[in-house]
Amino acid sequence: MTTSQTPTAPAADNAAQGSDQGPFSAARYIKEIGRGVQGARALPREDARTLFDAMLAGRVSDLELGAVLMAYRIKGEAPHELAGMLEAAHQHCLPLAAPPDRQVVVIPSYNGARKQPNLIPLLALLLAREGLPVLVHGTRLFHGRVTSMTLFEVLGIQPCATVQEAEQRLRDTGTRPGPLAVVPIDVLSPGLTRLLDKRPIIGLRNSSHTVAKLLQPVGAHTPAEALRLYSYTHPEYRETLTDYFSNEPSNVLLARGTEGEVVADARRGSRIDWLHDGHQRTLVDPTGGSLLDVPQLPAGSDVAETAAWIRQVLDGALPVPVPLAMQIEAIRGCMRAGTRVAWTSPL
Repeated sequence: MTTSQTPTAPAADNAAQGSDQGPFSAARYIKEIGRGVQGARALPREDARTLFDAMLAGRVSDLELGAVLMAYRIKGEAPHELAGMLEAAHQHCLPLAAPPDRQVVVIPSYNGARKQPNLIPLLALLLAREGLPVLVHGTRLFHGRVTSMTLFEVLGIQPCATVQEAEQRLRDTGTRPGPLAVVPIDVLSPGLTRLLDKRPIIGLRNSSHTVAKLLQPVGAHTPAEALRLYSYTHPEYRETLTDYFSNEPSNVLLARGTEGEVVADARRGSRIDWLHDGHQRTLVDPTGGSLLDVPQLPAGSDVAETAAWIRQVLDGALPVPVPLAMQIEAIRGCMRAGTRVAWTSPL
């Protein structure tokens, strides 16, 4: 698909049409999801999709929107509700045309660094310089944290201003840093951005943060077009995510990340699972926790120090941390295997 064939107009039209339909009453949905931890009921998948579509289109009043966001914060999203929400989000996302005959590694970045350094840019750059197309999407700023967008800019890589620019960068294999597109979420989905921006107003994250991390913005949003990276913080959440990805069309590497980011923790080994077509395969299953030789890492809150450390690793002056190297090898294996190799085949 060429750039001129990018199916961005339908998605934009859908969002505009939603806004033109007038106000959307969310009362009957709030009645189901807003009964507290014990009494709340999950919405059917189609209802979750309809409600989230209206929220993305700006058709839900501020009062009702706040009620919905808080209800889901208390209740939590059932896997089938997340699936409906993601369907709506893809309708309000401007997709990027996939590079010809190549999958894209999709890396969400919405948390930023607090204590540990944000190594998402290092992961993306190491993959891109090997010729693997990489798309990083996320927030520009997060108060009190160092975002990937900030680090990329310090490293001399400017975020894309349009999806067309991102498409071109994903095809750019002949120059440094390789086929890498860094796209702020406000470029991909203004509707989703509006929901993400409610966090500082409400004081808590909401369902849009989970959905944004689930986005597959490439092409027709299919597993064949992209390998998504996803992470969990609490071990018990891994089971929930495994259940979700096992029952939805997926091509996902699932691992315990670093402070909510999908990059492997440089200080310890982590299990990495590949979930695809209803199957699960463990690619990395470390026998221990913390590493015997923990690398000297920069302070996570120091942008300049983190960027300098990343440059040293890229230049070979410092080694790639072992857990990150294992994550990269797992990604390479999935990209080599693609969708044509059986799950029992070795990488």
